Amino acid sequence: MRIGIIGLPNVGKSTLFNALTAAGAPADNYPFCTVEPNVGVVPVPDQRLERLAAVVHPPQVIPAVIEFVDIAGLVQGASKGEGLGNQFLGHIRNVDAIAHVVRCFEHPDVTHVMGTIDPVRDHDIVMTELALADLAAAERRLDRVKKIARSGDKDAQAEEETLVRIVGELDAGRAPHAAITSDHDALLAREIGLLTALPVIYAANISEEDLGRPEIPEVEALAGAVRRLAETAEVLVFSAEFEAELADLEEAERAEFLTSVGLEQSGLERFVAACYRLLGLETFFTFNEKEARAWTIPAGATAYDAAGKIHTDFQRGFIRADTIHVEDFIAAGSYKVAREKGLIRSEGREHLVQDGDVLLFRFNV
Repeated sequence: MRIGIIGLPNVGKSTLFNALTAAGAPADNYPFCTVEPNVGVVPVPDQRLERLAAVVHPPQVIPAVIEFVDIAGLVQGASKGEGLGNQFLGHIRNVDAIAHVVRCFEHPDVTHVMGTIDPVRDHDIVMTELALADLAAAERRLDRVKKIARSGDKDAQAEEETLVRIVGELDAGRAPHAAITSDHDALLAREIGLLTALPVIYAANISEEDLGRPEIPEVEALAGAVRRLAETAEVLVFSAEFEAELADLEEAERAEFLTSVGLEQSGLERFVAACYRLLGLETFFTFNEKEARAWTIPAGATAYDAAGKIHTDFQRGFIRADTIHVEDFIAAGSYKVAREKGLIRSEGREHLVQDGDVLLFRFNV
């Protein structure tokens, strides 16, 4: 799972990235501080894995991971190359989803590239630049495909129909979701690299002083702008400044620091959970004498799919998957007791894996 962090310059992207990944990327107060994308791989927080490991006592515990890419700030005109825009937009095309950071706080020492704080304007600038870049890419592809379609090529004719719909949506100022009606269309959008077709999470960056406030006008305005575009994306409220301070604390101090501002989870935990919801992902667990491990798969994946996630041999020689939910396993206290209580089910390749399943694969190659 690769998430691209985007937004205007000086909105808190790199500060958020540093807090999430502890990667120490530059976060200075001037536009284009980030030129090449910073990449950080972060363990997915999951207390279920820790509790499972406390039962089976493996020498190694391996969490699932999420990759964050901090992409340099976009500016008005990025789709036409302003501010090295084309280069930055190219980096975005290689992610699975976008986290759009929008500044919702005033700070005298942190300049805003547009001069004033206006989350709606900032949202519209970035989304317009993405749409313009997509429109240009789709039109170029359509021009090439039309020539092939005129020769009678059925595949090209079908692609032309899809591209005409996509261009129509983008030209009308809308994301192309309504034009992407099949897996084939989605594959085409991915091949072209349509940015506006990517799933989006909005991260409303507020000041540390505003944490815990029930209503923040700037955040409400941003949420309204998202709804206006008929987007169903979540708007997560966080403080990059607070998350940076939290990242510097020892584990034992973090819970107390969170409680002091009325939060139960860190920004990373809420952010990762939102990414899983956005991309329709779930987690299953495995363990053996060497390790306990969390794996990420799409919701609706089968036991056969999960086996292939681990190793092609598991999938090729699949016999069955001994299955138990992680909470039931932890309550039983051991595999032996879980088996004696009849909690472990023997499932075939078509079994739909549920979030939190512990799977032990039987295979023969």
